[in-house]
Amino acid sequence: MLKSTKDKTIKKAPMATDKIWNNVEFKGSFTKLSQLPTDSLLEVSFIGRSNVGKSSLINALVGRKKLAKVSGTPGKTRTLNYYLVENAFYLVDLPGYGYAKVGKADRRAFQKMVYDYLFQRSNMICTFVLLDLRINPMDKDIEFINLLAEKQVPQFFIFTKADKLKASERITQYEKYEKALLKHWAELPPHFISSSKTGEGIEELVNFVSQMIEDIKE
Repeated sequence: MLKSTKDKTIKKAPMATDKIWNNVEFKGSFTKLSQLPTDSLLEVSFIGRSNVGKSSLINALVGRKKLAKVSGTPGKTRTLNYYLVENAFYLVDLPGYGYAKVGKADRRAFQKMVYDYLFQRSNMICTFVLLDLRINPMDKDIEFINLLAEKQVPQFFIFTKADKLKASERITQYEKYEKALLKHWAELPPHFISSSKTGEGIEELVNFVSQMIEDIKE
């Protein structure tokens, strides 16, 4: 369990469950709110800058290598991709807010699609913002996180690619994010250290989301 010098522990889930979600079905890719599922199932979304490892993380959460397409070219996610999890809720894979190498028109279209979803979709209970732990905090990450906070979108943080760093480097990098974010936040929301390669943090994330869904349904 990673700690900062302020002894803040990365949050773990309060309950035990399966290490991954086994019953997951791809339900479709969409570009407009009017196309989205009309049932009342809750939704949990995942977003991050291009090349942050989002598709790999989603595949790790469900124990399947090719459910979410992993590409060598950043920014391949261009739609709102819906996955039905355990017949209980949707996991929604959102386009990265870096938008990679796309034109201005496409960038505006992606931004509108993502913002319409994040700010208007009533079924969505939270979004997980992915941050590459190897890279120092970037303005676009902080700005996006602060925008979500301004719009009162519930959010949690996932620090990815932790296997690429030594233990001491992890703490150093985490403290950089902590310092940057606490300039704007009184305290940070629950956040997780993960590695799609080693499986670190996967069980904690599955537990956390599963418990959250249960709590809201009660």
